[in-house]
Amino acid sequence: MNNDGDGEPLRYFDREFRIDTVKILPGQYLAARGGAVTTVLGSCVSTCLWDPVERIGGMNHFMLPGDTAHPDSPWAASARFGVYAMEVLINEMIHLGADRRRMVAKVFGGARLLAGFDRLDVGAKNCEFVLEFLRVEGIRVLAKDLLDVCPRKVHFFVDSGKVQVKRLALTPSETVQRREREYLSRLDARSGGEIEIFKPPK
Repeated sequence: MNNDGDGEPLRYFDREFRIDTVKILPGQYLAARGGAVTTVLGSCVSTCLWDPVERIGGMNHFMLPGDTAHPDSPWAASARFGVYAMEVLINEMIHLGADRRRMVAKVFGGARLLAGFDRLDVGAKNCEFVLEFLRVEGIRVLAKDLLDVCPRKVHFFVDSGKVQVKRLALTPSETVQRREREYLSRLDARSGGEIEIFKPPK
């Protein structure tokens, strides 16, 4: 498990589904046997990967496709970037006993929520990246719910490989928008201004 976001992922017992669950935030990921993983997505994207033979699964949550402008930056090797978030999740699953050749994927998120980013649709770029990554790696996409303008709550049940997606009303998206804006601001501060382009105009 990675803690690239702020704080530790929240572990709790989900009373609705009656299962031990881990909630991940932007920049975090989890690979596991059993239990469930959940997250709330705005313009971010999460990929749920699953090995149906070993019943090992994992989920990531990334904000940006990749730091192509500064590939040698220490922040490039970070789960906040999709290219690293995908590879590190795959590697963690392999470490648990999964076979990369058997992995299948379900992908979610990429909504257009961040007002002020009309010239650079973060959600669309995230979606484009993850689908191309999976195509190149030969990982079959079994399901996807991408783009649109609504946030999503995703529950991934690792043992069965099932995913439940709940589209949220626009009002709660204010929390998602605020969290994503704050996260982008922190990334910009850490990287010395490398993602200045993602700031909304003043």
